[in-house]
Amino acid sequence: MKLTTAQHDRAAGVLLASAAGDALGVPYEFSAPPAPAVEAAMTGGGLGNFAPGEWSDDTSMAVAIARVAAAGADLTTAPALDQIADSFLQWHRSNPPDIGIQTSSVLRATRNRLTSGEVGTGRVMAEEAAAYSAARTHSAGNGALMRTAPVALAHLDDRDRLAQAARAVAELTHGDPLAGDSCVLWCEAIRATVLEGRFAITAGLDLLPDARRAKWQACLDDALDVDRNRSERVPGERFRPNGFTVTALQAAVAAIVTTEVPERMPCRHLQLALHSAVRIGDDTDTVAAIAGGLLGARWGASAVPWRWRRALHGWPGLDGIELVSLAALTVNSGQPDYKGWPAVGVVPYSEWASSNPVPHPYDDGVLLGTHATRGHEVDAVVSMCRVGRDQECFAGANEVIHSRLMDSEDPAANENLEFTLYDAADAVCGLREEGKRVLLHCVAAEQRTPSVAVAYGVLLGHSIADARRDVRTALASTRGWGRVWDAVSGLADPAGGDL
Repeated sequence: MKLTTAQHDRAAGVLLASAAGDALGVPYEFSAPPAPAVEAAMTGGGLGNFAPGEWSDDTSMAVAIARVAAAGADLTTAPALDQIADSFLQWHRSNPPDIGIQTSSVLRATRNRLTSGEVGTGRVMAEEAAAYSAARTHSAGNGALMRTAPVALAHLDDRDRLAQAARAVAELTHGDPLAGDSCVLWCEAIRATVLEGRFAITAGLDLLPDARRAKWQACLDDALDVDRNRSERVPGERFRPNGFTVTALQAAVAAIVTTEVPERMPCRHLQLALHSAVRIGDDTDTVAAIAGGLLGARWGASAVPWRWRRALHGWPGLDGIELVSLAALTVNSGQPDYKGWPAVGVVPYSEWASSNPVPHPYDDGVLLGTHATRGHEVDAVVSMCRVGRDQECFAGANEVIHSRLMDSEDPAANENLEFTLYDAADAVCGLREEGKRVLLHCVAAEQRTPSVAVAYGVLLGHSIADARRDVRTALASTRGWGRVWDAVSGLADPAGGDL
């Protein structure tokens, strides 16, 4: 399925924002959540004593699914389900510091049977999940819903097959039909939102069995009741406890729809709604991870702030950059793009570009460059084009911030343009505050690099006119026109309000 640039960004946002919600919720899991108006922070700790920015079982199990999906697998097939189940067991063998009781029980029983000589990991695991559910009255935990987001990306082109895959992957550990229903609903909401660019929370109701559809409609209507949500001390708090898959989904929905979309830089709704999800309390990392999957589908990876992207990491040794890569490969049926991104270590560029770095006119600790820039000594890089892990222009820098900014006059190419400009410039500010020497670059330093250089000047307190003049004087390749260049004006508008 061929996606637009905006759809690709939204697809990448699904995994990235889900992981961000997870890491934001970790410190508060079954503990005191942030007070109203207080923002969550990726400080780590929590039930698993996680490092700051480290994701928990929610994202680790999602990664186990995404690694299979990124190879182009049809997740409805037995071989794909076997691979997912094997990946779950690989994660389980790593002795994760936090794992749900139900999931742990099913995975342990599966390992025991496989050790005794049985084959067919997916079949065995699903049988153990069914047996667990049959022996208990309450077994519709949120452990399947929390990890379901990557399933949506694997089947964007076929909602019926997506529903089948969502239920099959859920049933590997959660045999209760309600758990499968919640995954079908959330995956279809993500699929439709990625494709349409609007929240589609109820889009999957027709994919549920007739006998349970009305009950789910009532549950969603309750969660979508903005007035009732806002009448609570903490919007959505009535959906506690939320270890149950139904209340977990309701809590995520309530956080999303109750949080107002800012008039300026509307994509900041993603951050605000994730904070709202964590404030609901109880199973905070899971509720925020669930909400993050749909928020990312709406606002895209470009709406996830650089400080969150930088901090994210977790099993099996991945970071936020790899999450974007997994999403990109999944929606492209396992195939990289025409330049080999994101599979190659070095993305090739044939465009001529200067190799000489140019000091920023207001800060000689910031160098302005291109894909061909060489001969510099920097500690960090802010890249605004497709790059691999070993891009030559990095020249030994120990940190790279990827900022998704397109050199395009199409408004749809940069749906979060003002925020992306601000975020890239803020990344330069933050890295400089840490004492790092920074390279800011795109392919040829014609529009993106000079535009963010101007934005950086504005954040330092210079006027838009002075910053444009001085950047153009310093950087000869500056084009000096275009949608990206013009958009910097918004950052200098005193009537625009605080960011």
